[in-house]
Amino acid sequence: MSIVFPRHRVGVAVLSVLSCASPGAWAQAAPEAPAPSLGEITVTGNPLGATDLIAPTTSLSNEALLLRSQSTLGETLNGLPGVGSTYFGPNASRPTIRGQDGDRIRILQNGGSAPDASALSYDHAVPVDALVTERLEVLRGPAALQYGGSAVGGVVNVIDNRIPTEPIEGFGGRADLGYATGNREKSGGALLEGGTDRYALHVDAFRRDSSDVSVPIELPCANPKRPGFARKMCNSANEADGGAFGGTLFFDQGWIGASASTYRSNYGTVAEDDVTIGMRSDRYALEGEWRPGGFFSSVHAKLSRTEYRHTEYEGPAPGTTFTNDSNDLRIEARHRPIGGFEGLVGFTSESGRFSANGEEAFAPNSRTTSNALFLHEEFGTSWGRLSFGARTEEVKVRSLGDPSDPEITRFFVGKRDFSPSSAAFGGLVNLSPQWQLTSNLAYTERAPKDYELFANGPHVATAAWETGDPNLKVEKSTGLDLGAQWKSGANTARLNAYLTRFSNYIGLSATGNVRSADGELNPPPVETAEGLLFPEVFADYVYHGVRARFTGLEAGGNLQLIGADGFSRAEDGGTLDLEWRGDLVRATNTDTGEPLPRIAPWRVGSTLAYGRGPWTARLGFDYNAAQNRVPPMGDRPTEAYTLWNASLSYRQRVQSANLTWYARVDNIGNTLAYSATSILTTTVYPAAPLPGRSLKVGLRATF
Repeated sequence: MSIVFPRHRVGVAVLSVLSCASPGAWAQAAPEAPAPSLGEITVTGNPLGATDLIAPTTSLSNEALLLRSQSTLGETLNGLPGVGSTYFGPNASRPTIRGQDGDRIRILQNGGSAPDASALSYDHAVPVDALVTERLEVLRGPAALQYGGSAVGGVVNVIDNRIPTEPIEGFGGRADLGYATGNREKSGGALLEGGTDRYALHVDAFRRDSSDVSVPIELPCANPKRPGFARKMCNSANEADGGAFGGTLFFDQGWIGASASTYRSNYGTVAEDDVTIGMRSDRYALEGEWRPGGFFSSVHAKLSRTEYRHTEYEGPAPGTTFTNDSNDLRIEARHRPIGGFEGLVGFTSESGRFSANGEEAFAPNSRTTSNALFLHEEFGTSWGRLSFGARTEEVKVRSLGDPSDPEITRFFVGKRDFSPSSAAFGGLVNLSPQWQLTSNLAYTERAPKDYELFANGPHVATAAWETGDPNLKVEKSTGLDLGAQWKSGANTARLNAYLTRFSNYIGLSATGNVRSADGELNPPPVETAEGLLFPEVFADYVYHGVRARFTGLEAGGNLQLIGADGFSRAEDGGTLDLEWRGDLVRATNTDTGEPLPRIAPWRVGSTLAYGRGPWTARLGFDYNAAQNRVPPMGDRPTEAYTLWNASLSYRQRVQSANLTWYARVDNIGNTLAYSATSILTTTVYPAAPLPGRSLKVGLRATF
């Protein structure tokens, strides 16, 4: 169940590329009225705060986020046009955008870096929870270059307002309570904010506790806590909790704020029946803005430190421990208009130290530093707007081997330096009050990551021996996006087509060989008194650069059937809308003509939404076509499936609180389905289907 607060205004830091909307005083909403619209400005990829966006961006907040939120970031966003998930079971799922995943998708927190280990391995969770998130924004395509080469596929920005960017007059908050039948999940969260025109304070906390997830088929389980067969996904239970405290001081020429947050999780890895991960992520952030006047109208700075650690347990015994400690600095200075041009210049500096210690340490300890300069300029015209951006970086990646065990000599020890540069152009044309055309063209370079360069060991989660290449060169791509958007009252439609070509796409490919646990290639069986003994082996995978091409379409919109902008009007004042969506992506290794792995099939979906007074009812489906276009080695084809879902919500006012009661049913038909973008569909089939039918009931209160 949950609680949201209405706001009288939205704060967007004038200069922050990704700053979050801030709350003000909470308005008094009538019981029968829908939750008030915040009128938020999308800030991801929109550093100058324009109301019309050149880049394709999607935002989720309020009831839209509440009714689709899941326990992982990937599953919460899955199904948006162009967005999928890596789905390593219900506890670890990272977003994919336009067929790309890992370090081509940048996950940010309030516009700043939020490092973890989720890009390194599919079983590593993203330390984010929707219970304490204000808004999620997804930026797709070439315009993401201002966030670096690791955003070539897109950006996901998690906005939580832990450092308020505008004064908060008075006091308010929200609370959430929920229960889901499919995994017996009990969840709750609370958020409080208050202040004056000189200071603002924020505090939040959440907790989730769930058991194994129900699925449509019986599956075996060797976990001592639940052995035998059951219609449950083995080892899929999860516990997570966390919270944050933050505050801001305001002065005549700006503001300065700080926050501290923590996230804890203990979850099963699904791929192995008796392996769990204990994860901890602590983040400290300092942010401020100064408006000095003169040539630079404002200077915005963000500084953060993240300390991430997780340990993989085999039963009760601790195994491999991964750590990733990092620092991030971002400074942006916005200049006053010059001859019709508005823009900003900026500097970012990131440093991180990664270590993996234990038997399953397939990548060495490493240190990475990156410094970058960037600029963004826009030119307004009578017919629309033009934009230009550029970025140049210096990246140093050093492998430290395995200092904890000098006998491990398989890792390369040394340093690589890279100097990637990127540039992008964009344009928006207003054809009429209802029609807009957009285009984005970008050239992007990405420095290889530490594991792409230096990995050399067994990765149990993917059942593969992964080998990096210290001689990899910068990954280079050119992307083009063309879009058309129409809006007339409540009716909207948007279509985007894109093409991205890589001259050096760094991928992980199967060689067709196998390796033993000690690295021997194609080990022979050992002859014993009891006969031939075949050693444990891992499929052999290597990182290398290939030419690749991604093409696709994304579409979505709303058609009001009954209402002020519909074909008719209901006598009772109700409205009926048809929301529709669809996408397709085709990804090819152009060196071989073979498809790239783990690409989603074409998808379509729609939802009927009926609203009358305080009631809202929704019924919809998402159809995923069969995916038979898979590489000859490495992927299992998947069958087509359709998932139906429904929800019902009721809003009421009780004294000073606005309540939203809701019920949601996922996978109404209890359909058996497997994700084409999940590596588990190949490595542990059939042990990791999508979750079965589940009813979630909840309450959100805003006061």
